[in-house]
Order: sequence, then C-alpha cells, then structure tokens
Amino acid sequence: MSKLPAVSGAECIKALEKLGFVVYRQRGSHITLVRDEPAAQVTVPNHRELAKGTLRSIIRQVSLTVDEFIGLL
Repeated sequence: MSKLPAVSGAECIKALEKLGFVVYRQRGSHITLVRDEPAAQVTVPNHRELAKGTLRSIIRQVSLTVDEFIGLL
C-alpha cells in the first residue's frame, strides 16, 4: 500500500469528479458530492490540507484503494 499524499480539499474534489461525483451542496467549508451509479455520497472539507485520517475515510467511502486514488490526482 502506498503512503497517503498531502492533498488539499480542492484536489480531492477534482479527483472525485473524475469518478463521476458532482457537487450537491456546500455548507460552510464542507462540500457534499454525490454519484448516481454506483450510488454514493461523500463530504469533503475544503481545507488547504486534509488530515490523513479524513482522506483515508473519504477513499474508503468511495470504495477505492490508496493507489487508485493517487492515480486520479
């Protein structure tokens, strides 16, 4: 397993948009993205750098491996 990179919220959102996610709503600095097929919803904090645990949780919620996520960046 690869080491998690330092990723901003905006970079994470761009990577998720490549998977078919679209911005559903924003409340403060937290942006909710949704995808129809397969159905999924994930909330990404729009911070300069995401905490490692937060990023790992986002990757797990969208059913990716760390290596697959890094390939989307």
